[in-house]
Amino acid sequence: MAYLLAALAAFINALVSVLQRLGVETAPESTTLRLSLMTHAFRRGVWLIGFALSLGQFAVIATALRFGELSIVQPILTTELLFLLLILAAWFRYRLGWREWLGSLTVVVGLGGFFLAASPKGGHGIPSGHAWLVAYGVLFVSVGGCIAAALRGPRWWRAAAFGSATAITAAFTAALTKSTTTYITEGWGHVFTHAQPYLLAVTGIGTLFLLQNALHAGPITASRTTLVTINPLVSILLGITLFSERLRTGPLWISLSVGALVVLVVGVVVLARSPLVAGTTEEGQDEEMLGGARDRAVVGSGLMPGIPSIEAVPSVSGGPAD
Repeated sequence: MAYLLAALAAFINALVSVLQRLGVETAPESTTLRLSLMTHAFRRGVWLIGFALSLGQFAVIATALRFGELSIVQPILTTELLFLLLILAAWFRYRLGWREWLGSLTVVVGLGGFFLAASPKGGHGIPSGHAWLVAYGVLFVSVGGCIAAALRGPRWWRAAAFGSATAITAAFTAALTKSTTTYITEGWGHVFTHAQPYLLAVTGIGTLFLLQNALHAGPITASRTTLVTINPLVSILLGITLFSERLRTGPLWISLSVGALVVLVVGVVVLARSPLVAGTTEEGQDEEMLGGARDRAVVGSGLMPGIPSIEAVPSVSGGPAD
């Protein structure tokens, strides 16, 4: 159940990424870290559709976390990039090349290898108040450092830094969600006597805000790479330290688990740098295909996720070098 629900959440999140990117890409650069960015997003119907889907995705993830461990659910969300490729390929009728197939295979091998080697178990414990305080301190320091790094540098760097901040807050949101669903089993009246449900609302809003800044700051390649790779790693750490999740120990199993995670991260980076995900073209790519996709896009809406609106630029841009 947890595996299937996590995969469904990954698919929904891929749709949300596309729709919300469309909603914020035309916002002025001056709106970074300002509420005016959200005001701009709320005026875009396509962003509101993505927001509605994200609420459904939260319900799916919450259910998955109720039945499964953080160390299982969050790594499965890395398959979002596989679904994103399928969505973009179908939307713009692109052909998937060797990079996309290789990256997809690498992600699947890395993910499956981690589950086989680590064999996560447990994860049904309730964290102590002291453990939560330590986690909150790490959260504020880590996210604050990422935001500070995102305020300067080229666009790809700002997008990557905001993506990192989003990944950390999303992992904490998942941990708070899992804790809240555990409290629910003891009765709704018991839920609101704890701080976690209230903090869940704060981190949920914070994650949404940081995600819009990541999508707005620069190419989707940079933000999705850091977001999709850092989130499961932080989630695994939180699962072990907060929820007493158990992974296989011993030099051999630990080495295999780490190796599998490295393979997973490599696959994610390969997929995130795919021209299809980035919204760019490689040298020698069929320009007629790109032109056809551009012709199908609505002028000014910027339907290609990694590219600013067609009305705003005369040619394709938005790659990692921006």
